[in-house]
Amino acid sequence: MPSSHVLLYALPFLLLACFLLYWAGARHAYVRRPEVPEGDSAPFSWHFFVPCRDEETVIGTTVAQLRADFPAAHVWVVDDDSEDTTAAVVTALAADDARVHLVSRRRPDARVGKGAALNSAYAALNAFLPEDTDRALVVVCVVDADGRLAPDALARVSGPAGFADPEVGGVQVSVRMRNVDEERPPLPERGRLANAVARLLVRMQDMEFAVSNAGMQLLRGRTGSVGLGGNGQFTRLTALDHIAAAERRPWQRDALLEDYELGLHMILGGYRIAHIADTYVSQEGLPRLRRFLTQRTRWAQGNLQCVRYAPRIVASRHYSGRGVLETLYTFMQPLAHVATLVLSLLLLGSVVVGGSMRDAFLGAWPLILGLCALSVLPFVAWGPLYRRDYAPDRSRLTGLLWGLALWVYAYHVFVVSARGFLRLLRGRNGWAKTRRNAEAVGTGPVATEA
Repeated sequence: MPSSHVLLYALPFLLLACFLLYWAGARHAYVRRPEVPEGDSAPFSWHFFVPCRDEETVIGTTVAQLRADFPAAHVWVVDDDSEDTTAAVVTALAADDARVHLVSRRRPDARVGKGAALNSAYAALNAFLPEDTDRALVVVCVVDADGRLAPDALARVSGPAGFADPEVGGVQVSVRMRNVDEERPPLPERGRLANAVARLLVRMQDMEFAVSNAGMQLLRGRTGSVGLGGNGQFTRLTALDHIAAAERRPWQRDALLEDYELGLHMILGGYRIAHIADTYVSQEGLPRLRRFLTQRTRWAQGNLQCVRYAPRIVASRHYSGRGVLETLYTFMQPLAHVATLVLSLLLLGSVVVGGSMRDAFLGAWPLILGLCALSVLPFVAWGPLYRRDYAPDRSRLTGLLWGLALWVYAYHVFVVSARGFLRLLRGRNGWAKTRRNAEAVGTGPVATEA
């Protein structure tokens, strides 16, 4: 058999083996996770950073919720030169509440990415804090403009698994989709079938974050490579200071995954990051496919940008061998998806055109069937766990069907990885904000959907 044909056969096996190993580790970490005890949040000073760009539909509710649930905390809203009434909404709230602060940005410095906006809030916080502040007891939490933190979040991240440990520089909590059980139609202008698909898309996002991604993060807790996310990201101020001293700023200005890159810098600087699955931040799940693909394309392209950190991570004494392998595996996911897509097309072409290849393919159908089963079952297996932990009122059959739907949903990674890779090749590195669900299509000032 030609060496090119051997490659066509061998690489999918290798990629599948890596996927199964990673899935098994994530599932085991999720199933065997210990309960995280609460701690005392009183000794810490809490500051919420809420970056905003045209967020008039959600920002008022978010700020009010944060102030009601965490009255001792400060809320720093960064208005990234919004073209709607975001600034006016926050200004009105700040007039009646000294713990609400507005950080205003203007073009040309504004609207260049979330990292730059967060750096503005960091500078404003530095100017606000007294010189004698114990910065090790100051904790910054990034919350999306539509984010809602669980009331027990501060207590959970203050415990022994979190900031009670002085070596912990960052904590990431789980993410949930707040509108997963919403009764009103997510697409009021569309019919029953379109709304059913939209609800399923939101359900899959909730399932992805609640069990699959949580398991992945818990596995990273064992390898020392937990990633920070853009919502529900807690960081100790001294860790941000350390990164700023080395990199001139905590968050990378031109990064599409400024949150994940912050975590890489934190670990490279010698801090630990913890993931706490016993509390969460909720956000809006996206029922519109185009908005969803815009968001995920940005994530995939941002992941590809992180490949530049590989030499530093491999050489770092703060990454264990397992941590290096896990991080490099994460970096390579979009490339692996693109490679799988290309190889699948080549293999299909060889089967259609080449007689010998077609005969070999048909003769290996039991093996191919087995590989298909191994590709499907890991996704299906998340369904019963999700039903058990987050929807116990639903039937076991529903849990299995959700797992099967998760397998179909997972194929979006091939689309967004290819789009992200092409955007990177074309030098299109602009930051595209995803529309909120309350924003009507075609009206109002919103970000470009790429």
